[in-house]
Amino acid sequence: MSEAVEEAIVPEEPVPPIPAGGLRGFIAKFTVLKGAQRELWLTFLIKFFIYTAYSVTNKTMVLWLSKDLGFSDQAAGALVGWVWAPAMTVFTLLAGSITDAIGLRRTFFLGVAICTVARSVMVVTTIPSLALACGVLPLAVGEALGTPVLLAATRRYSTPAQRSISFSIIYAIMNVGYLAAGYLFDYVRQLNLHVSLFGFEPSSYQQLFVVSLIFEIVLFPVIYFLRRGEEATDGGPVIDETSRNRGTSFWSETGATVRKSAIDTAQLFRRLMGQSAFYRLLVFFLFIGFLKAIFLQLDYVFPKFGIRELGLDAPVGKIANINAIMIIILAPVVGGLTQRFASYRIVVIGAVICAVGVFIMALPTEWFQTAASSGVGEWLGRVYFGVQGNLHPYYIMSALYLIVFSVGEAFYSPRV
Repeated sequence: MSEAVEEAIVPEEPVPPIPAGGLRGFIAKFTVLKGAQRELWLTFLIKFFIYTAYSVTNKTMVLWLSKDLGFSDQAAGALVGWVWAPAMTVFTLLAGSITDAIGLRRTFFLGVAICTVARSVMVVTTIPSLALACGVLPLAVGEALGTPVLLAATRRYSTPAQRSISFSIIYAIMNVGYLAAGYLFDYVRQLNLHVSLFGFEPSSYQQLFVVSLIFEIVLFPVIYFLRRGEEATDGGPVIDETSRNRGTSFWSETGATVRKSAIDTAQLFRRLMGQSAFYRLLVFFLFIGFLKAIFLQLDYVFPKFGIRELGLDAPVGKIANINAIMIIILAPVVGGLTQRFASYRIVVIGAVICAVGVFIMALPTEWFQTAASSGVGEWLGRVYFGVQGNLHPYYIMSALYLIVFSVGEAFYSPRV
């Protein structure tokens, strides 16, 4: 009897540390996903589609606000910084309560439905008030319902032994989405396609919103194949019957869950406020927030900066993709090699590396002129960036900045 129990438990135990020179032990960190239930793989696919659409939208947002809707640089930045981003933050806080009330599957459907309608509005209108009220703001709601729920889905559909590598892989998949978005961003802009449909001629930025809308629509059949109430455990997948057989009183159930969550949150904060460690944690997260702001700069500032400094057809997406390519490679490897180390230490090391990389862009361009004119610079410009002629030093600076930043990101970001 004890032998049978031992045999049932061994495959689900955490993978042991890698022995010296043990390539097999390293590979075993990834093979724990063998036999994972289909919902985990579908979650990976949903992650790819959601983040591709999200990244295309982010890279396009400020440019669309300025060129198509007529906002100034300051106004466009303010709308992103004080409307779009805060709205996503607020609705993200509510996403957990809604998920508790209606389940992961229905929350996914609701978020994708809202995003589909919002993106459709952003494609067809150039009226600022309509685009903001019926496009940008609802899109923030839909994204908040989809993006954070993916983390809960990864945790729910993976066993404890699969969890660490699952989060590393899903972070790499997010960057695959960013990679695809970068190429699409450059391709659609450089294609300069002129289309007329019943007198409507979408701009290049509206065409990019069409691309993100297509990814959004594809999500519907993918989410459909998620089984309601499915959950992974050490003993195998189980069905949560309470999730499968939820009542039809949607609003009352949601309201009750939101009220309960608000009460629990208030009680938790009251307990935390009396602990000095809580304030140290807040300061820690404040510094993490500053690092996260770098990602916002890549999406909301860098595209306009690149187009103005390097030219209208500058491969801004390819430049940003240096980060995605490195993370796709590094995130699973670093995740597998650092499982034994405390998260706090890894986060601090990664954060320091990230912060150092940003300062490269503030250095004088003359310092990098020699590198831009060298054989490596010419190869980088011709083969990767596809730039003919002399390479601007900003290409070299951007590449170095993103390489250093990506190394740090691979350490810290999957842990926070």
